[in-house]
Amino acid sequence: MRRQTCLPLIAMVVVGWVWLSQVPVWASATIDVYYAPEDHPIDRVVSLYDGATTYIYVSVYGLTAPSVVKALVEAKHRGVDVRVITDRERLNDPKQHRAVKTLRLAGVPIRINRHDALMHLKQVVIDDRINTSGSANHTTSGNRYNDERLDVISDVRLTTKAREKFLAMWNDHDRFVLWTE
Repeated sequence: MRRQTCLPLIAMVVVGWVWLSQVPVWASATIDVYYAPEDHPIDRVVSLYDGATTYIYVSVYGLTAPSVVKALVEAKHRGVDVRVITDRERLNDPKQHRAVKTLRLAGVPIRINRHDALMHLKQVVIDDRINTSGSANHTTSGNRYNDERLDVISDVRLTTKAREKFLAMWNDHDRFVLWTE
């Protein structure tokens, strides 16, 4: 009789231990949220770029903010591996075209989508430590006027996943091509 009453208790202990050992992602990640226009998310992006030491992988639909372009060029000059993926249709905007051309002339490789859909991802991955997500493009209007959100996520596991997604897109030569103008 005693054995039968212990088995459920042992099962509960084992299940509890297994459940507790599965640490949810939110338990280790730090997420800072910035809203535009009041929090000036582009200023935060620029400070992240200024602190990068190894790489900055940017996939963004809109990229026109001069401060962002300057920070990416400076990072490239510091020896940081800077890469950008953007949407080909956005290059019809003279500001976007000028920004992307400035980056390319500084040695930053640019890839654009060749598929018919939008490259609408707004994600940055920095040094296997930080990744960003949200609705905010790298534009002055998105920083000053629009209602936007930028999430800055400090978590190795989530950042690794974001890096893998970026590199999968970067290496997908059927869907993305090097922009040479």
